[in-house]
Amino acid sequence: MSRIEKLMNEIKSLNKDLRFEELVKVLVRMGYSQNQPRSGSSHYTFRKSGKMPITIPKSTPVNKAYIEMVKNAILEHESEAD
Repeated sequence: MSRIEKLMNEIKSLNKDLRFEELVKVLVRMGYSQNQPRSGSSHYTFRKSGKMPITIPKSTPVNKAYIEMVKNAILEHESEAD
């Protein structure tokens, strides 16, 4: 099992110890582009054509609500791949 697959499984299990950088790796791997925050904001936006944007603040620990957003994106990505 690859590192990305392990990260995806941790996200799907809603592991509360995930770091922002790990969520970024998974989202970028699924084809999302990362937009840097402007004027001192800590919120990064991830966009993919045809999908709702996902905005995540760069903080530690990552709030469970943001992990759930990424989990839903993974599940949607997996259902499209089938």
